[in-house]
Amino acid sequence: MIPGLGATQQVGVLASLIVALVLSSLVGGERELRGKSAGLRTEAIVGTTAALMMIVGKYGFVDIVATGDVRFDPSRVAAQIVSGVSFLGAGLILTKSRGVIGLTTAATIWETAGIGMAAGAGLWVLAVAATVIHFIVVYALPLLARLIGDATRWSGRKLSRNRDI
Repeated sequence: MIPGLGATQQVGVLASLIVALVLSSLVGGERELRGKSAGLRTEAIVGTTAALMMIVGKYGFVDIVATGDVRFDPSRVAAQIVSGVSFLGAGLILTKSRGVIGLTTAATIWETAGIGMAAGAGLWVLAVAATVIHFIVVYALPLLARLIGDATRWSGRKLSRNRDI
């Protein structure tokens, strides 16, 4: 039970966590189907945990702040989530002789944290929109990249390509 919140608000907070789980699981499912290192479980954990941290940052200190003696900035929690997830994502990026691998996987970890943060903050429409954008990026943009590649092949120009992007 969260101090200072009514039953309806408590259900809303729990719903925020569930929204984060569902949306980040969708992203993770897509990564799992493609056989990437960060799949369903990883993305679901990152997104749900980011939402949990946002909820704790938003409501976890209500009883302390209520005394009037403490000033509190909940945006500091969001900033620390970004820092921590960035560190996690950096560990997924590998450099090989021909280029960089894992960059998109690292980006999806960061993205899923953002989706979870939005859901945890109660910004469900934003979280859903970011999830939809993920699927546009991973399914529609490669088609566009292929079209651009075909067009450059016919024009005689060369473009460098990173296979993970």
